[in-house]
Formats: sequence, structure tokens, C-alpha cells
Amino acid sequence: MDPDTLDRSPSRQLPRGKWANKSEFLFSMAGVMNGLENVWIFPYLCYKNGGGVFFIPYFAILLFCGMPIFFLETALGQYTSEGGVTAWRKICPMFEGIGIASQVIVSCLNVYYIVMLAWAVLYLFNSFKSPLPWANCDNSWNTINCQNTTMYTGIASGWSLLHNNMDGNIDDYSYNNISLAVRPEKEFWQFRLLRENDEGLGPVNGDLALCLLLVWIVCYFCIWKGIKSMGKVVYFTATFPHLVLFILLIRGLTLPGAMDGIKYYLYPNLNKIADIRVWVDAGTHVFFSHAVCHGVNTALGSYNKYNNNCYNDCIGLCILNTCTSIFAGFVVFSVLGFMAHLLGMPMEDVVLSGPGLAFIAFPRALAHLPGAQFWCVLFFLTVLLLGLNFQFVCVESLATAISDLFPVELRKKGRQEILVLVIAIVCFLLGLPFITQGGIHLLNTVDLYAVNQSSLLFIACLESVVIAWIYGADRFYDNIEDMIGCPPFPVLKYCWLFITPLICGVLLYSNVLSTPLVPFWPWGSGLGFVLMLTSLICIPVFILVALFKNFENICSPSSELRQVRPHKARLTLCGYVIIDGQKLQTRSCAEEDKVLTTNSV
Repeated sequence: MDPDTLDRSPSRQLPRGKWANKSEFLFSMAGVMNGLENVWIFPYLCYKNGGGVFFIPYFAILLFCGMPIFFLETALGQYTSEGGVTAWRKICPMFEGIGIASQVIVSCLNVYYIVMLAWAVLYLFNSFKSPLPWANCDNSWNTINCQNTTMYTGIASGWSLLHNNMDGNIDDYSYNNISLAVRPEKEFWQFRLLRENDEGLGPVNGDLALCLLLVWIVCYFCIWKGIKSMGKVVYFTATFPHLVLFILLIRGLTLPGAMDGIKYYLYPNLNKIADIRVWVDAGTHVFFSHAVCHGVNTALGSYNKYNNNCYNDCIGLCILNTCTSIFAGFVVFSVLGFMAHLLGMPMEDVVLSGPGLAFIAFPRALAHLPGAQFWCVLFFLTVLLLGLNFQFVCVESLATAISDLFPVELRKKGRQEILVLVIAIVCFLLGLPFITQGGIHLLNTVDLYAVNQSSLLFIACLESVVIAWIYGADRFYDNIEDMIGCPPFPVLKYCWLFITPLICGVLLYSNVLSTPLVPFWPWGSGLGFVLMLTSLICIPVFILVALFKNFENICSPSSELRQVRPHKARLTLCGYVIIDGQKLQTRSCAEEDKVLTTNSV
């Protein structure tokens, strides 16, 4: 048979792909790290937790916890060339459940995270209308309590947003003095977008269902070929939002009140530094913004060539992510400062976090700018692209994990497209309850429990312990040195051994004690704990499976992994051998070189 014909055979198992170049990997990683959390979470956390003082716990946790775990997961994927589940199976079969737990979390994210993008699409479509529907009270969904803010701010005729001049005095007017008044942008959010119903889920909102379907269609055709298609799309989706943020910053700084907003953002409150909640918030943001414990870093790293310098990549990506978070804060608070100045309101009444910032506060501010439709289209397009970057990688992470678990069945021509299609259809159907009239309460419950801070901290702590104390920190260092040609910074070893587990443990303990989990519905607690336990229970379950399945080799790495010093001590401290070398099924030099060549292709 002709070899070329054989290569095109549908029944032939295809080789595992690699990134076409390093840029595709870097842009994909930058996309997932610089997501919506940087725009609508970090600025608020900084303002809430002492302004500039918040940078102290943030950088401390980033350096000693976030970066070590982020690099660990990325290097693990590159070393094993496996996704989030099989990488842990190969490195330490006993803890395969870590990978399963991460995939349960990322599966929940695949279902509900994209719902927020459907909101952004509906806002984007409405941004083309004139006047903007959230800028007035003349719509069918508005109530008698709706009051347009500009009616009560006392803005004189000399006010010009274009030239930033004000001849009138608004000190004698306050929107908050209008009893029972509801701003039109809030009514648009509650009664037009969500059609909020507190009595139950209610019917599905048809327009949101169409928006959700549209987002899933876009997502599917961007990643249906796996990293081959996603690697090209992220060149645009990861860079365009940064350009828009820069444009918004320039415009925001020209507005009156912008510098007051930035002062609120950065003004240090030293009393906050001793508050444990400030440290918990910093740790939570570091974990979410670096997508650790989601399995995505391992999945993306697994498509690198074996000798890629993932160490330098991770350092550069962490710096970029931090700069983007801080930069986004200037953008957000320059606009919110202008809004407070315009309405004569204190900053405390203007600042919102989470979806409230993106879908209430910002639309309100942008509606007062000349050419409001243009700014709103630009902003919601940015929100959509930031969210799509994260959604792309989460779906690809799940698809990678599944295809690596069943390579014989799924690593064939046309199977990748079918697998991603099945994931998209199932997640779309599971996402429909979130766009019902009571769906916002369900979404908050799932977000509160399924992707819980405590779950991520526990998984991160366990990842560090398994690599450092069971697989062996010295052996992992040797693996990394074999890949990148030099050993990483020595402090990383002690972070994995002591500092990172200690920080995660303290934050976990504080989070459990100080965070009340109160869902909207009485039955929400039961649902929430089921969701939280579904991921965490995977870890002990797979430990038991490994004990019964292959007790003698439950901690032995796969013989397929390249080991340059197989008999060297796995862990040493101060010159003393803590964990001795392991007897491995060694291969010949020719076999080792073959593995290296295959991983480098």
C-alpha cells in the first residue's frame, strides 16, 4: 500500500500535535490569563483592600505561591506531553484524581462562564441603537421608579463632555436623594437582560438563548481543529482588547474627575495589611488570573516542544498578567472617577465589582460620552473577546484531557471536530437554565461553590506536595533542566517544598472560617456542596482505585518519561538525602533519544 494513502486513512491514529511556533503558545496563555477577572475583579479588590497596600500581599502571594504553581503545571504538561489528567497519571498514578478534579472544575466553567459572554453579545447588539436603551427611561421594561440620572445632577448648559468644561455647580444635587429612584442602566440589567424572577427559574429568555448559541458557534469554529485553529485566532483575540484598554485609558484620563478616581484606586490604607481577608482576596485573584488548578496550563504546555524554555515563558507571562491587571485598574477608575464627578456621588456609591462593573457601571459612564454608541460597541466587543480567550482554552483543555485518555479512539482524522462539537452541544444545553428568569441566582450558586476558592487552594497545595515530596523536587528539577538546558531558580524548590503549601494552607483555613456561603435559594446549599464535593471527591476515590489496581507502583512515574538521572536521589535538603532514588524501568539510550526526538517535533 502506498504510504501516503496509509497516512490519510481515517482509521490511522494521528500523532499528538504541537504548536506551530512559540508565539501561538504565548498568545494562548496570555489570552487565558488576561481575562475578565483582570478588568472587573482586580481593580475593585485593590480599591476595597487598601489601595496601593493591596500590592504587598498580591506580589508576595504571586512570587511565592502563584508563579511556582503556574510554572509547575506548565512544565508538567511540557515534560509529559499529556493533558491535565494523564500528566498526573504518568507522573504519580496515585494522584490521577488531581487531574480529574481540575477537569470537573473546568467543565463547570465551560457551562456557566460563557453565559456572561451571551450577556455581552446582547449588550453589544443594543449598543448600535440610538439612544442607548440603558440611557433613558422610555422603554417598555422601565418602571415608574426609573429616573434618568442626568435629570438630577444639575449639569448646566455650559457642560461639554467633549471639551471637559463645566460652568455649573452640581454640589447641591445628589442622585441618592431621590427616594425609590432606580437608574435606567440597572433596570435594563434587571428587567430587560435578566428579566429577573425571584420565585424560581422560570422560562428561558429566548434572546439570551440565541446569543448563547451564537457565542458557542463562534467558539466552536475557532477551536474545532484544536490548537491548529485556536493558535491562529488568539493572535487577534489576545491583542485587540489591550489596544482598546489603551484607547479607553487615554480617553478616561481626559475626563474630569479621572484623577480622583485613580487616587481612590491607589491611595494606601495601611490598616488593611493586617486583615487576613485582604490576603485571601489577593491569593484568590492570583489563582484565578493565572488559571491554576484548572488543568489549562498543563494542557497548553503539553503542546510545546520538549526543549522549549517554558521557564522564561512563565516569568514573562506572569509579568504581563500583573501589568495588565494594574493597567486595567487605571482604565476602570479613571472612568468611574468621571462618573462620580458627573453625578455628584461619592466613589463608594459608584464602584461595583464583577458583572455589575461591566454591565451597569461602565455602560452608565460610557452613555454620557460623545459618540456613546462607538464607545459601548468598543467596550462590549472587548468584554466578549476577553471572555472568548478564556472559553477557548477551557474547552480545549477538556478536549485535550479526553483525547489523551482515549487516544486510540479519538486521535484520528475528524474525531477532534466531533469531540469539540459534542462538548459544545452538551455545555450549551446545560447552560440554558442559567439564562432563565431566575438563572442569575443559579449562576451565582454554581460560581460560589463549583469554582470555590477553597477547592482551588486545596488542589494547589496538593499539587505542590505531590511534586516536591512524592515525585521528588530534585528529580523534577533534573527534568526541567533537561528540557530547558539550565536549572530554574533554586528558590522554586523550597517554594514547592514548604512556602507554597504553607501559604495555601493558611489561606484555605482562613477562607473556610471567614467566608459564609449563602446561596439565594434554600436548596442552593445542597446543590453547592454537591458541586464542590464532586471535584474534591475525585482525589480520594482515585487514590483508592490506584491502591487496588497496582499497589506496588502507585507512586512510580511512567517508564515512558525521560529520566536523565534515574538513580539519583529524588529529594535532598542541606546535603542530606531525604528521599532516595527509585527503581525505574529503564530504557536504552536509543529509546531515550527517540522519545526526545518525538517530543521535539
